[in-house]
Amino acid sequence: MSATAGRRAGDQGSPFFARMVAWLVVLIYIAGTGANILLKSRLRLQESHPEDVFLLVGFGAFAIVGALLIAKRPTNLVGWIMAASGLMVGLFPAGDSYAAYVMTTSGHPDALAVIGAWAQGWYWLLLLVLVLVYLPLLFPDGRLPSRRWLPFALLMGIVTLSVVVLGALTDTLTGQDVDYRIENPIGIEGLAPVESLPVFDLIGILLGIGLVGAVVAVVVRFRRARGIERQQMKWFLYAAALIPSFLVLEQLPGIIDSVVLGLVVLAQPIAIGVAVLRYRLYDIDVVINRTLVYGSLTASLVLIYLGCVVSLQYVFQAFTGGESQLAVVVSTLAIAALFNPLRRRIQRFIDRRFYRRKYDARKTLEAFGSRLREETDLDALSGHLVGVVRETMQPAHVSLWVRAPEYEAREEARA
Repeated sequence: MSATAGRRAGDQGSPFFARMVAWLVVLIYIAGTGANILLKSRLRLQESHPEDVFLLVGFGAFAIVGALLIAKRPTNLVGWIMAASGLMVGLFPAGDSYAAYVMTTSGHPDALAVIGAWAQGWYWLLLLVLVLVYLPLLFPDGRLPSRRWLPFALLMGIVTLSVVVLGALTDTLTGQDVDYRIENPIGIEGLAPVESLPVFDLIGILLGIGLVGAVVAVVVRFRRARGIERQQMKWFLYAAALIPSFLVLEQLPGIIDSVVLGLVVLAQPIAIGVAVLRYRLYDIDVVINRTLVYGSLTASLVLIYLGCVVSLQYVFQAFTGGESQLAVVVSTLAIAALFNPLRRRIQRFIDRRFYRRKYDARKTLEAFGSRLREETDLDALSGHLVGVVRETMQPAHVSLWVRAPEYEAREEARA
């Protein structure tokens, strides 16, 4: 077989292998999560929390999008990181639940229970580093921003490997939801869990450095990016902008807390999939615009509604001595009346503040349309048209050719 034929065979085998791995990722995630749900129901640990559903769907999106990226872009490490993260969430909690079930029912672990309890002790930091450090560091092309970032990537790899090894060599394996104890067959006698070791504080500091470094890498790549890569980074930053909302989740009502959590978990895999596959890539500006407008509109309407309800209730208490449902009705009608006018005002403000060039172009075209209906001087209109094109489109050169009237007359005579 020639070298060319060998390369062709390899090119044909690689996509097949990637597609096979992609299907296996999805199937294993579904099987693992299904087994985890079944085992928790047997242990009576399965409670109906909306955030559990959102986390299940969110990491399912990690697995599906990761599998899709592996099938379409097998050389891009982003897809493999996402698929590995989804597999860990799908498999390892199920292993912990199986160990808890075995220890609860029989009291003696089998080999599968030992493996499940063993993986429970170390996979959590690997998952965090992959999602929060290496994924931002390698997005969108699966490569580091530059060679200067190689020491940082190696440092985070050494820290992660150290925690994994310490967790894998823990003397006694413990459960997450069920307090079982299993002796680690490869454990070091007397070695406590990683969270209880004195070195864990240093690990936490290094992990914090890794998170800051990942953010810096995203900012650096975004500032250097041009064209398609810049649009890809916009999608990623759009999803990452939702992460700080974790800080206020505890202060939100239960259902809103769950919805925000679901949006945060779902946004990252969806944004990465759109960016890497370049599907409707340039729609990100529209998405950001609508988010700014309707986010501001929602916050404004909520404040107005609460202010109206409180004020009207105070007025009713002053005149009638008690509360009235009329305050709620009036506030609701006021919100309905203010929706469209307030939305238009916020849209204009967002356009002026964040999309100034497009806003100015639209205003210029509107002014030109008004002048076009009133202008009769062809020379003045031609000069104004050239100015409008130069101002809105900003081309390197603008020329305008106007067909002479005598040429039109000759053409009509020939016809």
